[in-house]
Amino acid sequence: MTTTPRIAIIGGGPAGLMCARVLQGHGLRPVVYDADATVHSRDPGGTLDLHADAGQIALEDAGLMDAFRALARVEGQAKTRRDHHGTVLAAFTPGENDESAPEIDRGQLRTMLYEHLIPATVQWGHRLHHFAPLAGGRHRLEFANGATAEADLVIGADGARSSVRRLLTDTVPQYLGVQFLDARFDDVDARHPEVAAIVGQGHMFSTDGAGHAVIAQRNSNGVVRGYVAFRAELDWHVAAGVDVTDRKSVRSYLLREFSEWAPVMRPLITDNDGDYVPRSFWALPAPLTWDHVPGVTLIGDAAHLMAPFGGHGTNLALLDGAELAHAIKKESSLDDAVARYETAMFARSGELATSSNTALTRFFATTSPDTPHLPPDHAQEHQNYQTRAAGYRRRRAEQER
Repeated sequence: MTTTPRIAIIGGGPAGLMCARVLQGHGLRPVVYDADATVHSRDPGGTLDLHADAGQIALEDAGLMDAFRALARVEGQAKTRRDHHGTVLAAFTPGENDESAPEIDRGQLRTMLYEHLIPATVQWGHRLHHFAPLAGGRHRLEFANGATAEADLVIGADGARSSVRRLLTDTVPQYLGVQFLDARFDDVDARHPEVAAIVGQGHMFSTDGAGHAVIAQRNSNGVVRGYVAFRAELDWHVAAGVDVTDRKSVRSYLLREFSEWAPVMRPLITDNDGDYVPRSFWALPAPLTWDHVPGVTLIGDAAHLMAPFGGHGTNLALLDGAELAHAIKKESSLDDAVARYETAMFARSGELATSSNTALTRFFATTSPDTPHLPPDHAQEHQNYQTRAAGYRRRRAEQER
C-alpha cells in the first residue's frame, strides 16, 4: 500500500488484540476500541486450549510463544469422561512432550496480548454507538462516551453480539437450547479435595444421557471452574420459579434436576464458592458468509460464533487476527486484503463451526445407558493438530517463495 491505512479494531478480546499485535509487527498502527473500562474489568471466564494448528501459529507470528509457554499448563490437556455415577468411561493423559493443545486461563491470555501492544493502542471505555459509511469505503465511528473516529478499515472483533456485523449481514446468533450455570471452586485442593480428585489436572466431562451434564476445568492458582448444564428454554428459571441471584434457590432446583446423580458427583453441583452465573449457548448459522463490503470485515466470534465443543472458537479467532494482519501487509489494497482473508476464513470456519454445533447437540442428546456418548480419540486429535500445523506452514512457505 502506498499510504498507511487508518485501521479501527472494535473489540479488545483475543482476536482484536492479536490482530493489533501482528499489524504492529508489520509497522502499522491500528487503534483498538473496547467497551470495558480496563483489561481486568470483567470475569473473562475459565480456561482454554490453544491448538498447534491455529492458536499457536498465531502466537508464533506475534512473537509470543515464549510468553505463552510461561503461562501455559501442558498437564491441563488431561481429560476424563465420566457417567453421572462417577464411573470413568474414558481418560486421556498427554505424553511427556505433547504440547499440541496446552491450557491457559482466558484472562491470562487477554492480559498477555494486551501487555505486548504499544502503550495506548487500546482505548478502553469506548462502546461503539453508531457508525456511518463515508466515501471510498471509509467509516465514521461514534462512541457512547462522545468520542469519534474515522477509519479506512473497520475490523469487527466485538464478539457474539457484534455491532459491526450488521454492516455485512442481518444474521444473528441462534439459541442452541442449552443453559449452564458457571460455578467456581477456590483453593480447590485444600478446600474441595473431592472436586479436585474428580477433575484431576485437566478437564472432566460428565453426562447422564438425559440432557444433563457437568463439565469442570482445572484453572491456574488452585481454581476449578464448573459448568452445570441442561437442556432448557431461555426462560427456564421463570417457569421453574428459580431466583438465579439466590444461591439456595438455584441449588434446590439443581438437586431436583440432578437427583439421579451419585453423591460423589454432587459436590460439583452444589459446593461452589460464590453465586452461580447463568449463561447459555448460542451460535451463528454455519457456514456463514457475506458479500464483500469495502472497508469492513469481521474476525473471531463476530464472524463465526459457534458452540465451544472442540475448543475451536478462540483458536480460530487468534488465527483470524494474524491472517488478516498479514493480508493487509501483503496486498496492494485493503479490498484485496479483506478478500484474501475472508476467502480463507470462510472455508476454514464453516466446517469447524458445523462440527462444533453438532458435537454439542450429540453431547446433550438422550441416549441409552448401554450406548453412552464417548469422547473423541484425544491422542489422535493431538496428532491431527500437529499434522495440520505442519501442512499450514508448508503451504505458507510455498506461497511466499
